[in-house]
Amino acid sequence: MPVPIPTTDGRLFADGLVVMTYLDGGPPETQADWRRVAGTLRELHRLTQGWPQRPGWRSSTDLLYAETGTKIDLRAMPPESVARCRAAWARLAGRQTCVVHGDPNNPGNVRMTASQVALIDWDEAHVDVPDLDLVLPDNAAGLDDGALDIAGQASAAWEAAVCWDDEYAVKRLAEVRAV
Repeated sequence: MPVPIPTTDGRLFADGLVVMTYLDGGPPETQADWRRVAGTLRELHRLTQGWPQRPGWRSSTDLLYAETGTKIDLRAMPPESVARCRAAWARLAGRQTCVVHGDPNNPGNVRMTASQVALIDWDEAHVDVPDLDLVLPDNAAGLDDGALDIAGQASAAWEAAVCWDDEYAVKRLAEVRAV
C-alpha cells in the first residue's frame, strides 16, 4: 500500500490533501493476476479483523437499520430500492467484519509488479464483511456459488446506494434481485 508523505511540519493530512508514495506497476491483466489480488485482499482482511469503523461510516449490515452513513443516504432512494438493498445486505448479517477496500475490482485501484500487489484509492474503505471485496473478475477469489451470489448481490446493492442517483447506481441496482 502507498505510504503517506508528511508535510514539513509532520502532518499527514493538510487542507483536504494526502500525498502518498509512488507505486510502480500496472493493473491486473490475467486470471492469475486477479488471484494474486484476492490473496492480498484476504491478507488485509485477516490483519484488520476487529478494527473500529471509520467515523461516520456504516457497514452494509448497519444499514439494515440506519438510513445514513458518510456517502450513503437511503432516504434519497425509492423505498422499493432500499428494500432490495437491505434484503441483499441481510444475507451478510452475523458475519465477522474487517477493513474492506471497497473498490478493488476496479483495475485502476490495483498496482502490480512481479513481486507485489498494491491497493490504491482507499476512499471507499470501511469496516464490513470481507466477501464484499472478493467479487472480482472471473471469480478470481474462488468463492463457491452461494457465497458469490450473496457477495455479488450485497456488493451491487452497496454500489447502488453509494452512487445514488446516477446511471451507474441504477445499473447496479438492476443487478439486485427484487424482494
